[in-house]
Amino acid sequence: MCRLWMFLLSAVGVLVIPGVHHVVAIEVSTTKELTAVNGTSVTLKCTFKSTSPLTESSVSVNWSFRPVGQTKEEPVFYYQQKSYPPMENSRFRGHVTWSGNVLKNDASITLQDVQFSFNGTYSCQVRNVPDVHGFASEISLQVVQSVKLSEMGLLAAAVGGAILLVLLILSIFLTVRYCRRKQEDTGVELEKTEWKQQSVW
Repeated sequence: MCRLWMFLLSAVGVLVIPGVHHVVAIEVSTTKELTAVNGTSVTLKCTFKSTSPLTESSVSVNWSFRPVGQTKEEPVFYYQQKSYPPMENSRFRGHVTWSGNVLKNDASITLQDVQFSFNGTYSCQVRNVPDVHGFASEISLQVVQSVKLSEMGLLAAAVGGAILLVLLILSIFLTVRYCRRKQEDTGVELEKTEWKQQSVW
């Protein structure tokens, strides 16, 4: 009886397994954090890997935005064969352009004239039919008034300034010393000349 059940299970497995399709999720990657100065442009890099062939018609890219401290997302940009800009009432209207190339696994966009209201998290989601499974990748963007110098940058600037100050003081000291020595040499020459003239008379 046990052998009969084993035989039946094996037969069912042979019939079912060929019909099972192995699903491979699309992989999307982005930079985790970015900082941009208010009024400048910044590119949100997004790349992807898919096991299915890439074509302009099969690949779609969807960017969304979640403001700081909120959970609701709003659309930013959509691409499939061509760019679909944000709606008229969107904060990103006139501020976002397509920078990617889906045939080269690039789904990047560029934000122009960034505003402080652009602070938040951006999600890049890519689909490549039939490879439509996978997770979106997120970028945290911080818009600042001006570029913040790192501690190493400040230290380097301080050391460089100190070196320049020392060189300046040293050059002043050497110049003064040279001038004094020249004056002393000139005085000695004048004394010698006067002494010779007196000797002649």
